[in-house]
Amino acid sequence: MKALVLANPKEPLTHQDEPEPIPAKGEVLVSLKAAALNRRDFWITQGMYPGVKTPCILGSDGAGTTSDGREVILNPGIDWGSDEAAQSTDFRILGMPDNGTFAEHVAIQEALVHDKPAHLSWTEAAALPLAGVTAYRAMFVQGGLESGQSVLITGVGGGVGSLSLQFAVAAGAQVTVTSSSETKLAKAKELGASFGVNYGEEGWAKAIQDHVGSIDLVIDSAGGGSYNHLLKLLKPGGRIVNFGATAGPPAELDMFSLFWKQLQIVGSTMGSPRDFSAMLDFVNQHQITPGIDRVRPLSEGGEAVQSMAKMEQFGQQVLEIA
Repeated sequence: MKALVLANPKEPLTHQDEPEPIPAKGEVLVSLKAAALNRRDFWITQGMYPGVKTPCILGSDGAGTTSDGREVILNPGIDWGSDEAAQSTDFRILGMPDNGTFAEHVAIQEALVHDKPAHLSWTEAAALPLAGVTAYRAMFVQGGLESGQSVLITGVGGGVGSLSLQFAVAAGAQVTVTSSSETKLAKAKELGASFGVNYGEEGWAKAIQDHVGSIDLVIDSAGGGSYNHLLKLLKPGGRIVNFGATAGPPAELDMFSLFWKQLQIVGSTMGSPRDFSAMLDFVNQHQITPGIDRVRPLSEGGEAVQSMAKMEQFGQQVLEIA
């Protein structure tokens, strides 16, 4: 079979022939139709991800068919464990160290195979799993978002951010977004955001306060020097959920706002099998379609991964697999 293989960090992915995987007991073989890229893939290629092991076929997201013709998508979260509160020490994500979806076939635990939402194309379905379960758990399980509440989503352009926006709108929330791109802000408004602001401009937090008021829930993946602005924007009793720290840790933490306003700071990573099933139910109920930035053939996957360094996409890049 053809696959994209990372031989060593900081080397280009190579499109090459690899042996077709043989499913172990409890696994099924999925013939992939499409696979989606995530920031995780980029960080692995740069050697900036914990426990990088090579050679490996990358790719966490995929959609395809089983040997009996069932149309499926894959839950990329392996061995979550029995505790809904947090993943086990055995938890890992498909696509390193386990060979992933940038290939014509993948062997995966049968319990992680789910019916593809009927309203989604192959490329749309491939873009859903990792970003979808991450957004769903952060928004509803950890964040407790309810209809009528206000939510701020920072850095809306990525796959998790754009799906978080769609989930929040579908849930009846008032959604504010930030981005450094005016184009992305315009696209977010097309998807239902009520207000957007460029975080690269001075006074962005005050602009949110003036136009929206205080916020019930913040979904953040950046951290960094703007973190205290987010705490100040929250209502008393508000929540901030972090699923990443692309801007690094905050240099300072406004402890006064934290305790005086009785705020909650909550971490979130991926999601449990229960979260994944609930996410699929929500997507089917509201007919949500993940945003696709660009579709390329599998052979161009290496270039696609490297293009993620610029963070210009809105939604996800997807690879079509013949």
